[in-house]
Amino acid sequence: MPEYKFTNRVQPVALGDTELFEPIQVGNMKLAHRAVMAPLTRLRGTKYMPNAELAPEYYAQRAQRPGTLIITEASYPAPQFGGYVNAPGLWAKEHWNVWREIFKRIHEKKSFVYVQLWNMGRQAPPAVLKSDGLRYDSASDGVYMDKKSEEEAIRSNNPQHGLTKEEIKQYVKDFVRASKESVENGADGVEIHSANGYLLNQFLDPGSNRRNDEYGGSIENRARFTLEVVDAVVDAIGAERTAVRFSPYGKFGSMSGGSAPEIVAQFAYVFGELERRAKEGRRLSYVHLVEPRVTHPGLVEGKGEYDGGTNDFIYSIWKGVVLRAGNLALHPEVVRQWVQLPRTLICYGRFFISNPDLVDRLEKGLSLTEYDRDTFYSHDAEGYTDYPNYEECVKQGFKESV
Repeated sequence: MPEYKFTNRVQPVALGDTELFEPIQVGNMKLAHRAVMAPLTRLRGTKYMPNAELAPEYYAQRAQRPGTLIITEASYPAPQFGGYVNAPGLWAKEHWNVWREIFKRIHEKKSFVYVQLWNMGRQAPPAVLKSDGLRYDSASDGVYMDKKSEEEAIRSNNPQHGLTKEEIKQYVKDFVRASKESVENGADGVEIHSANGYLLNQFLDPGSNRRNDEYGGSIENRARFTLEVVDAVVDAIGAERTAVRFSPYGKFGSMSGGSAPEIVAQFAYVFGELERRAKEGRRLSYVHLVEPRVTHPGLVEGKGEYDGGTNDFIYSIWKGVVLRAGNLALHPEVVRQWVQLPRTLICYGRFFISNPDLVDRLEKGLSLTEYDRDTFYSHDAEGYTDYPNYEECVKQGFKESV
């Protein structure tokens, strides 16, 4: 068993007197506070089957503070969306049997849950897709993420495939079906993943999208696929149950980030389209942004930060709820400032893994348990359901950070 300890990387600061602990209405949910659990890929499943033994307990632990919003790990609406076989699916009866238990356990804690829907696109392993008889999809033919992906695609005879318009329509239908079934099985809503270099982000980005049809070539065209998914999901389950995630400055998956001069204009257009729909009566429950302080989720905190831009421009366009994520547990001084902005929620990721009672610790200024990065993507309970609450840490003799 790992030897867990309190981190010495941040001096705890009590945030109970800030707007972080003011209740807020988000879609249909009345959240008791504004600290949100970020979507966190954990790879505890088997062949797209969620882990029936561990996942319900993992989520229930982190939902223990009533009124918390939990965003699930990214999950696949259909086999063609897949690639990481240990990430969970959202299409089989057996999948939903486990998800229903997860949703039930979260709701028993009087908390809320959104399911994040993703498609990896060119970040999926082409050989794994080939073994399942599936395409290796992206926005454009042959615009590979990196040399390694290209070599694997060629070796497995599964070259990168730019989606046809009919295939795009099928993807939209699969997003809709998974959204409807998520809500039918007990979720409070869904978050559409259009960030971190995955398929929808690949359409948004000028580096990966080299199309010359109505899905490429201009800011408006590159945004079309994401907006079609959003519109279709809203039509199916309601805007108040629908959210979307973006990473304007992200570099993960060979995205352009701040190196593309038009990147702010690209996302400003998307936010404007979402606000236009909101004024027509279809306001999404929230827009979720990855901050430029995290341009690559695989890097440790403080590495790869982009200081040439900020996500603050969203507030001049989008007048709904904004979630902000990115290395914020280590920066309570930033959280204290940001929660003063209108309708702002703060997403916590890595430290929500190692602190199932994170919300209580943030409120009271209690020391945070350091996470074990080596167990982020392992396949058992270690580093998943064995992190103790603060009181147990003290009983076990954890030393306070100084």
